[in-house]
Amino acid sequence: MPKKIPMRQCVGCREMKPKKELIRVVRSPEGQVSLDFRGKLPGRGAYVCPNPACLAKAKKSKALERAFSAPLPEEVYQALEEQMKEVPQDAQ
Repeated sequence: MPKKIPMRQCVGCREMKPKKELIRVVRSPEGQVSLDFRGKLPGRGAYVCPNPACLAKAKKSKALERAFSAPLPEEVYQALEEQMKEVPQDAQ
């Protein structure tokens, strides 16, 4: 039997994609938001494509705020954009 591939929905483009192709944005139990490239950090997760356009869409529609049931300061989005730029292309 073939191994089941976990699928997740991007909060930006709303497309279902394999979990490994997406970047997990996680809100830790302490309330800190960061990118989780390994998908192992504890906390509430939301997924976004490794594409700045998807992050911009998620920001415009406040999708991450809805996913985390909490307002996100502008600095969080800036940090996410910076972290996304630093991701090596083979990790995406």
